[in-house]
Amino acid sequence: MMKPQALCLSTALFWLAAAPADAQDIFKCADVDGRVLYSNVPTKNCRKIVLEPINVAPPPKAPAKPGAPKAATATPADFPKVDDKTQKSRDGDRRRILENELAGEQQNAEQAKKELAAQQEVFLPTERVRGGAINGAKVQERLQAYKDKVALHERNIEAIRKEIANLR
Repeated sequence: MMKPQALCLSTALFWLAAAPADAQDIFKCADVDGRVLYSNVPTKNCRKIVLEPINVAPPPKAPAKPGAPKAATATPADFPKVDDKTQKSRDGDRRRILENELAGEQQNAEQAKKELAAQQEVFLPTERVRGGAINGAKVQERLQAYKDKVALHERNIEAIRKEIANLR
């Protein structure tokens, strides 16, 4: 059996822990044996403890106004500058590289579509059930890798086209 003092201390600690985090009043109390207890409920032999509030959350950011220009960061004085001719040459090189990537990705997508079409015509012996019927779930499971490959190439094509559209 638990001693009354231990029970009192345990109860006080339980209620202290169960108190809401935003509780404002905390009391330091002494029991008849002189043990110190903390509580959010005052009793006799208690005194209020004044705690300074602590804000651990960062301040909220003001929402950006639509259409408002974004703050530009200053370019360091020692930052290397590129003349217009060099920049246009670099932009042209970038466009050619992206167009080559696009052509390659379109070829890869066409090849992946052909492989998918060829696989859709084939039914493996493990995809048949008794009586020769086709197990559609097994066929779809096998074809999923081919479908994923086609989808990947189509996403790449879209991303490259978007990148080309963003060029100056």
